[in-house]
Amino acid sequence: MPASAIRTRAYNRTRQAYLATDLEVADTHWSRLRGLMGTDASNFPAGKGLWIVPCRGVHTLGMRFPIDVVYLNGDRVIVHIQEQLRPWRLAALRLNAATVLELPSSVVRQTGTIVGDKIDIEFGKDQVRA
Repeated sequence: MPASAIRTRAYNRTRQAYLATDLEVADTHWSRLRGLMGTDASNFPAGKGLWIVPCRGVHTLGMRFPIDVVYLNGDRVIVHIQEQLRPWRLAALRLNAATVLELPSSVVRQTGTIVGDKIDIEFGKDQVRA
């Protein structure tokens, strides 16, 4: 995963369930481009995640495992979900998306997450994000 000083959590307010308790933020050109490329599945277990800011579409080129992809609009409401996106694929662009969460495969199913759910991105007290 990309090295990031910012770590946070993604909480599905609608379902009252955490999607990720160790969420890295990819908010630079390089970290967004790299994403999870080259990451081993053992380094992306349940609880991990990557929040790509800004983002309207993703790829899984150079990846070794499937992921769940959750597209959020500017209000952090889910506008599209791609479950179990396999390696070496291009996901469709979602023009109504502002950011994307990449999560371990099956997180969406396990939490009952659906389009329309509101996601809170929780930052620590010492981390501020506009």
